[in-house]
Amino acid sequence: MSDKPQVSARPEWFAIDANAPHLIGTRCEKSGTFHFPPEYTMSRAPGFADSELTEVALSTTGTLWSYTNAGYAPPEPYIAITDPFEPFAIAAVELADEQMVVLGQVVAGVNAEDLRVGMTMELTSEPLFEDDDAIHMIWKWKPAADQPQAAGADA
Repeated sequence: MSDKPQVSARPEWFAIDANAPHLIGTRCEKSGTFHFPPEYTMSRAPGFADSELTEVALSTTGTLWSYTNAGYAPPEPYIAITDPFEPFAIAAVELADEQMVVLGQVVAGVNAEDLRVGMTMELTSEPLFEDDDAIHMIWKWKPAADQPQAAGADA
């Protein structure tokens, strides 16, 4: 394993703090609405444009709301992790506390066939790319370790 530091590939959206990665959002103080990506200009909550926005760490768990398989390489600025391209799953996860849906890739080795709506997901990180100075990490979703076995699965 490389001794290079791990840094966030999107530090304005995603933080890696002491092995506890989390998404960065903002909260509208008057309405309680959460925003991701974070909003710093004005609240997008209807009727609260003048509200103060506070930066917050968002929930690191949530419920799988929907998912799909990315069977083809997305266009730029997508950075391919494998060459040749390998399909991957994308998850839409409703965050536990904020009740908002955040999209993200699913960790390597977990395919769309392994997912089911309603399962608990956890935020994690994986390398996006490496340069001379650091390993640039990005958020991904993974099924929570304590998932009940899917119906019909072998025991």
